[in-house]
Amino acid sequence: MSPTDARDPRDPAAGAEAPADRRISRKTVLKAAVLAGATPLLLGGGAALARDLGPGGGPLDLTPECDDGDHPTIEQTEGPYFKPNSPLRTSLVTAGTPGTPLTVSGYVFGRACLPIAGALLDFWQADVNGTYDNVGFTFRGHQFTNAQGAFSLTTIVPGLYPGRTRHIHVKVQAPGRPILTTQLYFPGEPRNSSDTIYDPALLMTVQQVGSGKLGSFDFVLDVPQTPSPSGSPSATPTITPTSASPRPTQSPTSQPSGTWRAGTTYAAGDRVTYGGVTYRCLQGHTAMTGWEPPNVPALWQRA
Repeated sequence: MSPTDARDPRDPAAGAEAPADRRISRKTVLKAAVLAGATPLLLGGGAALARDLGPGGGPLDLTPECDDGDHPTIEQTEGPYFKPNSPLRTSLVTAGTPGTPLTVSGYVFGRACLPIAGALLDFWQADVNGTYDNVGFTFRGHQFTNAQGAFSLTTIVPGLYPGRTRHIHVKVQAPGRPILTTQLYFPGEPRNSSDTIYDPALLMTVQQVGSGKLGSFDFVLDVPQTPSPSGSPSATPTITPTSASPRPTQSPTSQPSGTWRAGTTYAAGDRVTYGGVTYRCLQGHTAMTGWEPPNVPALWQRA
C-alpha cells in the first residue's frame, strides 16, 4: 500500500540507509523484489500488488490489517499543468499512440486498510516527448474505483522534460472527503536523485513485461473507517458512471434539471441547482451522497 515509509536503501536516490529495525511493509517487500529483478506474479492478467502477496507468496485476505507501517499517502504539488473536467476513461492511449505501454493498477484504501469504492482518481501526465497537452485532454482522464476499491490506468511511460524526473500526476478523492493531490514515480530513474520534488515514498512498483511495463501503487487516504464484523467497511460508498449508456427514460429518479439529488441519473448537459448555484453535468453518472456538484469538478461545472 502507499507508504510514507522510510527511504528504501535499494533506491539510488534514497540517501542514508534506513534503520535496521524499520518495520517492513508489504509494498517495501514487493518493491525490493522488483528492484532485485524478480519475475512478477500475475494475478488476473495484471501485476501483483504489494497487498496481494503473503509470506509464502500466496494471496492475502481482501482487507489485511494496517499493521505494516503504512501511513496515508503524502501530498505533492499540483504543478502548472492541471486541467479540470478531464474525460471519464481508464485508457489514455489509442492503437497508434507512441511510447512504451504502461498499465498502472492498484487500490484506494482508508485508515482501517479497507478499500474505498467510488473513489475518484484524476490522472494527467506528459507525452513521450515530455510535453503536456494544454489545449485538449491528451494524457488526461479520470475514473472511479470499483466495488473492491481497485483502479487500472492504461497509458505510456511519460517523457522527460527539464528539471523533473519521470512522474504521473494524480488527484484522489473519497466521496465527500478532501482531495489528495500527489505524484507517482518510477524506480531506478537517474533523475530521481536530482529532482527536488521527488519522494521515494511515492515510488510505484514497476516491472518490465514484454515490450511494456506494469506498475502498481496503492493509495491510502486519511479517511476514518470502522471495520464491520465481516471485515468490510461499515458503509462503503459506491458510484456507477454511465457515460456510455443512455439515461433511463422511465426512471423515477431521473431528471434532466432541478435541484441536485442523490440517486438521480444525470446525462452530460443536464443542469441542476445546488446551494443556489446552477451546474452543468460534464459526464453521465448516477449521483450519490458525497458527490455534490461543488465536490466533483470532473462531473459538474458551474453554468
